[in-house]
Amino acid sequence: MAKPGPNNTIADVPGLKVGQAQDEHVRTGVTVILPDDRAVCSVDVRGGGPGTRETDALQPHTLVDAVDALVLSGGSSYGLAAADGVAGVLGAQRRGFELMSSPDVPVSPIVPAAILYDLANGGDKHWGELPPYASLGRAAVQAASGAVTLGRAGAGYGASAGTLPGGIGSASIQTGDGYTIGAIVAVNCFGAVKVPGTEAFWAAPFEIGGEFGGVPISADGAFDAENWGAAKLNPAPGTNTTIAVIATDAVLTSAEAKRLAQMASAGFARAIRPVFTPFDGDVVFALSTGQRALAEPTALTLSRLGSLAADCLTRAVARGVFEAAKV
Repeated sequence: MAKPGPNNTIADVPGLKVGQAQDEHVRTGVTVILPDDRAVCSVDVRGGGPGTRETDALQPHTLVDAVDALVLSGGSSYGLAAADGVAGVLGAQRRGFELMSSPDVPVSPIVPAAILYDLANGGDKHWGELPPYASLGRAAVQAASGAVTLGRAGAGYGASAGTLPGGIGSASIQTGDGYTIGAIVAVNCFGAVKVPGTEAFWAAPFEIGGEFGGVPISADGAFDAENWGAAKLNPAPGTNTTIAVIATDAVLTSAEAKRLAQMASAGFARAIRPVFTPFDGDVVFALSTGQRALAEPTALTLSRLGSLAADCLTRAVARGVFEAAKV
């Protein structure tokens, strides 16, 4: 029977670390997902207003077939600079893609990134010509470990989920035959994560062990398809986004990682209502640390992992908002 890993976070996936850094004064932050070795990666972009870096390089037909790190950041377009800080640290360690091997030629760290909008959350954004994101990226990658702080941390520090505080959520699952799947997400959605008029999360049917409060969805009352509950009622373009990483220790090709990311995106739809709106920049990366071969038939095993990845992402969204409310 599948069950959460020992930490119930993405760091349960073997070969993976997470680093986070935030600036409380600015009310923003950065989360870095750091594989021990270069890892196969792909991406699924569903939102109408995404902000990303190097996602084109993740297509199966391109030259580069692996990444050195992934970055989730606040700061809207400024936050993409967090990946510059991460790349600088990794490049100094000679971690990256090498077209030619020479000590005189720098390597090229492949560090895709996605950003969310937290510029209007009340923090001091008067940074002039020096936004803090490159330095936050450096701090986050240097702090990478097996520990993951949930709630108001990293890329989710200044986030909001509808009209509720948003944050970093994570969850994991381990299968009976030995695969591990994990999710980490920065929740900053336009839509609502709770059933209107209740404390129950839309994700409640997927909850394991009371990990986000244990409040069930009641069968009482009629479902109102036009009632979005605690969604942001006055959205502006670019002000919302939920960005996530799914990881597994299964060996995947780039095309298989793409399918995993696509299947995992269903987790957003289970946990947030409405989702993938023109106002959101929703992005899901899928990462393989490549430590356990896909069992035959591989398509069936990939389908199982994709289903579990969507479940993990559903749970991670609710955990992020649940933990953010504790602060």
